[in-house]
Amino acid sequence: MGSQFLKIFAIAGLVLGMSFSNAMAKENFIIGVPGAHSGDNASYGVTSLKTAQLVAKLYNQKGGVLGKEIVVQSEDDQCKPELATNAASKLLSSEADVIMGHTCSGATKAALPMYTSAHKVIISPSATSPQLTQSGDNPTFFRSIASDDMQAKATIEQAEKLGVKKVAILHDKAEYGRGYAEHARNFAEKAGMEVVLFEGITAGAVDYSAIIQKVRSSGAQALIFGGYQPEASKLVTQMRKKKIDIPFLSDDGVKNEHFLRLAGKFAEGVYAAGPKDISKNPMYQEARDQYRAEYNEDPGAYFDQAYAATVALLNAVEKAGSADTDKVMSVLRTEYVETPLGKIRFNEYGEAEGVGFAIYQVVDGEFVEAQ
Repeated sequence: MGSQFLKIFAIAGLVLGMSFSNAMAKENFIIGVPGAHSGDNASYGVTSLKTAQLVAKLYNQKGGVLGKEIVVQSEDDQCKPELATNAASKLLSSEADVIMGHTCSGATKAALPMYTSAHKVIISPSATSPQLTQSGDNPTFFRSIASDDMQAKATIEQAEKLGVKKVAILHDKAEYGRGYAEHARNFAEKAGMEVVLFEGITAGAVDYSAIIQKVRSSGAQALIFGGYQPEASKLVTQMRKKKIDIPFLSDDGVKNEHFLRLAGKFAEGVYAAGPKDISKNPMYQEARDQYRAEYNEDPGAYFDQAYAATVALLNAVEKAGSADTDKVMSVLRTEYVETPLGKIRFNEYGEAEGVGFAIYQVVDGEFVEAQ
């Protein structure tokens, strides 16, 4: 009897604790930030998380949003689809009001059905797969970055400028890298280029000598790679050591300080797509100064997009007068908001109007816009 009473008391206590926790949560406004906060792609996700925390702090200093203090709830998915669904489940269970994330396209694709089913607004600063918006299956999904097909188009235009007629295209087999590579192949063929090699590599491998030999034997005049900096740095390093000096072109998953550090001197001359220069926008320098003051470091990749996504969400909630999904989406689609990217709003597919890609090249150890 005593044991059963204790068991009932414990269960009651747990229920009361959960109710208290939920009540406390409703006193705050929760921004869920799922993404790669550890693992090989943490350099992207951690910057986005820190940016959301910074913007939340700035808003809280002025009273928060809708009279509530903003709380950032982070969930690590390491850019892995199976972890992304777990992260989404936790955020939805915590009754997060809006979502700023995920980092990678594959993880985003895996989690989106859950947000769609829950009718929850989500803005990604870095998931660029065209299928995320063009399928029409994800009506509550938005992003503050242009899609892969646009950066693939910019990559092929750069290859044309270089006089490339034969191109080898590799990818890491993941949603983002493969999608970019497929779009690059389509644009290359439309431009009259011959795609002499199209193949996936094993992410995380140490030795890519076999595929590099295929590139050499193919007669390719340039190599395009779809994926992230860990594999790109190995590929270009091993290529250059084998005296294969053809141009190396890649996506915005490679345009960051970590690639420069990993590839070292072999990064020189590499081309990579990246968001257009936005340094003349009013909020650009202000946002950077805020980040440096908060963290005593320079912001990393996707900082501007994460800042824009977070500000866009909070601005929409404020103007909507609530976190009601339909009202928030209406504001996102109809009213401009000032961000480091410029004044943006989103179209009916969730794409940010006015954002796009440019091509950058490593010159003297730094990425500069290619001429």
